[in-house]
Amino acid sequence: MTMSFRARVPGRTRLRLATLIAAITAMLATSLFVTTQQAAAAVLSQGRPTLASSVENAGTPAGAAVDGNPGTRWSSAFSVPQWIRVDLGSAQAINQIVLNWEAAYATAFTIQTSPDGNTWTTIHTVTNGAGGNQTYNVNGNGRYVRLHATAKATAYGVSLWEFQVNGPGGGGGGGPIVRVAEFLADCPFSHRLPDDPIVAPNLPGGSHMHSFFGSTVTNAFTTLTDLQNAPSNCNPSIDLSSYWVPTLYVNDVPVEPTGTTFYYLGEGVRDDVIARTQPIPLGLRIVAGNAKATAPDASSTARWSCLHAGQVPPSKDFVTCPAGTMLESYLDFPQCWNGTTLDSPDHKSHMAYPVNGDCPATHPVPVPKLRQVLRYPVNGNPAGFRLASGPGYTMHGDFFNAWPVAEMERRVRDCIRPIIKCGANGTP
Repeated sequence: MTMSFRARVPGRTRLRLATLIAAITAMLATSLFVTTQQAAAAVLSQGRPTLASSVENAGTPAGAAVDGNPGTRWSSAFSVPQWIRVDLGSAQAINQIVLNWEAAYATAFTIQTSPDGNTWTTIHTVTNGAGGNQTYNVNGNGRYVRLHATAKATAYGVSLWEFQVNGPGGGGGGGPIVRVAEFLADCPFSHRLPDDPIVAPNLPGGSHMHSFFGSTVTNAFTTLTDLQNAPSNCNPSIDLSSYWVPTLYVNDVPVEPTGTTFYYLGEGVRDDVIARTQPIPLGLRIVAGNAKATAPDASSTARWSCLHAGQVPPSKDFVTCPAGTMLESYLDFPQCWNGTTLDSPDHKSHMAYPVNGDCPATHPVPVPKLRQVLRYPVNGNPAGFRLASGPGYTMHGDFFNAWPVAEMERRVRDCIRPIIKCGANGTP
């Protein structure tokens, strides 16, 4: 006769087994719940490139809303509508938005996604926001995520300590690894001076007006030591470098960019050249573009375009941007170094652009290519636009490298050489 399992197991043992099974089941359920919750809270936005419709001042840049630091914030101009967007680097599934508002909060806003930064889909609408900490479960997908505020609670603008985008994948702020050799710094406008410590050192007032980004102390007398011992408004703040361009004037009124991103790239050369890219040497000084250009010719790598208006062809000179868009300036710096000098009499000859995907024999050391992207809150007929240096085709940029050596080396090793897209924190 065959005995059943129940018949062969004593009652006390069956009780212990039941208790053990219940405990294991509870543990598994808890584990699955925690895993699900952790997946749902994978942060996709931290350290990613940002752009905003405006900023209140240099101390409240858009990047401060995604730096993971609840003590820094983005704050807009004192009007609505206003928006802030984050670039996740690639298309991502999005299931949660977490907002930590400062006292100046939005009472009505939408959360939107986009595959290209041009066409937007609303995935959540709020009409009676109360500020503070808000968490919204959503269902969306896109590379770009934007908060678009249409009403505000105070006489000020809108301000966020943190704008966090979560999803089921990625984690750590970047989603899947993207095969692009890149790291970046978001460095808002700091100050204006008619100084240039590279072209006109020790001559205060000896230059046309410049708009400075990054280091907050740059003037005609600035040295590398000065930069290394001064604060920076960049995200990441460890980038102590100084960047500057001729000031833009609209009808003779200075206008500063509200989007200021400096990309370090491995593009423009073959993969084997990227693999041997060297860190930008500490103290390197470079001038790109042609401040003395007399026509929009090939003497400059600068170009103008319109944000969210791809139908407007880029140009060496100012372009007419449609209403609701912004004027953009792109400038690529040379990425081939002679390997010996940190500057040259014309501030250009120690550097060169690649030829046929490689650095020329005269400048054999590949370094990351700096791409300066500035977005100005202006549009329409550019007849009243001018740079402090002249027409739009005189756009140029100056770079004085003060990245700490170890940080520059890490980003080249982890982002550029393996061709991985990294955020402001230097991680994928």
